[in-house]
Amino acid sequence: MSTTKPEQWQWENATAGAVAGFSTVAVVHPLDVVRTRFQVHDGRVSNLPSYKNTANAIFTIARFEGIRGLYAGFFPAVLGSTVSWGLYFFFYDKAKQRHTRNRVEKLGPAHHLASAAEAGALVCLCTNPIWLVKTRLQLQTPLHQTQPYSGFYDALRTIIREEGCRALYKGILPGLLLVSHGAIQFTAYEELRKVIVDLKSKEIRKHSQNPDKLLNSGDYAVLGASSKLAAILLSYPFQVKKFPILNCPLVWEMGEVKRRKEVIRSRLQQRPSIHGIPRYMDSWHVVKDTARLEGVRGFYRGITPNILKNVPAASITFIVYENVLKLLKLARRKD
Repeated sequence: MSTTKPEQWQWENATAGAVAGFSTVAVVHPLDVVRTRFQVHDGRVSNLPSYKNTANAIFTIARFEGIRGLYAGFFPAVLGSTVSWGLYFFFYDKAKQRHTRNRVEKLGPAHHLASAAEAGALVCLCTNPIWLVKTRLQLQTPLHQTQPYSGFYDALRTIIREEGCRALYKGILPGLLLVSHGAIQFTAYEELRKVIVDLKSKEIRKHSQNPDKLLNSGDYAVLGASSKLAAILLSYPFQVKKFPILNCPLVWEMGEVKRRKEVIRSRLQQRPSIHGIPRYMDSWHVVKDTARLEGVRGFYRGITPNILKNVPAASITFIVYENVLKLLKLARRKD
């Protein structure tokens, strides 16, 4: 994710991001289904089966629902991820270009953090309806009591008809607050990238190698996984406990809020009951009921499949993004 010159590589960034988003979902979607189901399972009467752990969930879904169950909500997930990553990299690159103008030195962590937060907020506003439909489709099982959605467009029409257009933006507030996680990840990626580029530049000067081949897919995989782990460490108290040096109130609070926001968003986006009554009315309702009935543990449902999904997913995303971007830049130069 190199620093770009103004007015260059705008659509190349968007295209590379879209391809990366598609590729990532195609590989890790089953873990996303498991994560979503864990997050909404509050222990009360539910149309979802109970799972012991991630492996048991995957086995149970495959056994009773088939491969189709593991890929429930795949179309909106692919659509949402493709659109989201395409827009994210586009907005992120535009924000960096704006910060770069009239500056001699390279952008610092604060500029990367601000650019990533801005991009995340814009993407969230554009794509929340897609993620709402994805969540609803992922939660459909043979135990579902209401008439199931037949697909993405049927779900969209049904939601608008039965709940109104406003329902498409359920969970938007926790979604906007979740932007902080992506901002941390992208800032970590940029700063770690600088370190690796500087180290490899020194080697190139020593051995007179081709400077255009500074980073390869292995480097992008490491950068993607490392930046995601950095964001997780600053977002999950469960993980912070294992690293006493990071166990400070600020880090703990960031993790507490991040975990709660993910669970809150998933629970808000559930489909109403057969009588049209939503399980939760708003974010505060989710917080109160979850704390009262499940305690702190309730806010951490789905953490294992979340980590198992997101770390390799980050590697895949950046490997595909960086390599596709290289190809597109090369094609433009040839033209």
